[in-house]
Amino acid sequence: MTDFVLVHGAWHGAWCWKRVLPPLWRAGHRAFAVSLSGVGERRHLLGAMPITLATHVADVVEVIEAEESSDFVLVGHSYAGMVITGVADRLAERIRHLVYLDAVVPQPGECWSSRHSEETRQARREAIARLGVLPPADPAVFGLAPEDHAWVARRQTPQPGGVYDDPLHFDPARVFGRPKTFIDCRDPALPTIDVARRRVREEPGWRVVTLDTGHDAMISAPDDLVHALLEVA
Repeated sequence: MTDFVLVHGAWHGAWCWKRVLPPLWRAGHRAFAVSLSGVGERRHLLGAMPITLATHVADVVEVIEAEESSDFVLVGHSYAGMVITGVADRLAERIRHLVYLDAVVPQPGECWSSRHSEETRQARREAIARLGVLPPADPAVFGLAPEDHAWVARRQTPQPGGVYDDPLHFDPARVFGRPKTFIDCRDPALPTIDVARRRVREEPGWRVVTLDTGHDAMISAPDDLVHALLEVA
C-alpha cells in the first residue's frame, strides 16, 4: 500500500481529482486530495487572511502530518509544482516519489511567474493589482471536451494573488535528489509549462511520461493518469 498526496493547480480544488481517487483506492492505496487555502471549498479564506506560497506549502504539510503519512508519492499539478517543491524541501526523507503533473519545475529563488512570458506576467500582475486575485483561465486552454469544459468553468475559483510573485527558496539537491517523474500533457500543450518541459529533458535524473491529452489530465484522461501514478507506487 502506498499513500498518494494530490495537490491541484491554480483555480482548482480537491474536486478536480474526483476521477482519480476511486481507482487509487480500489488498487489498495490511500490517497488524499488537498484543497489549498483560498480556492475550491476553501475559497471562503480568500481575503480573510494573507495567502502566500508558504501558506499553500503549509496546507499540504498539515494534511501529511494529520494523516501520519510517510513513504508517500507527492503529486503536484501545474502551479502546484511550486508547492510540492516547497513541501519536499521540508519532508524529503518521507517522500517515495515526486510527480510533477504538467507542472512548474522551479529553480531556487524562482517564483511561479519567473518563466512566464512578459506578456503573461504583465497581464496577470495588472489583474492582481486591480482585483487582488487572478481570475480563472478559460478551461478551453486545457483542451477539455464540452461537458468537462462546463464542469471546470463552473467549479474554478479565483487564485490568490499573493502566490504569483512569491519566490521559493529551497535546497535543490535535497528536493531533486528524490525519485521524480514529469508527466507531460501534450495534446494540447499548455505554453506556460514549456520551460518545465525542456528543463526535465535537459537535466539528469528525470523520468518523463507523455500523455496524449490536455493540461487537466486528471479530468480528460484519468485512466491514463492513474496508470502512470501506479507505475511509481
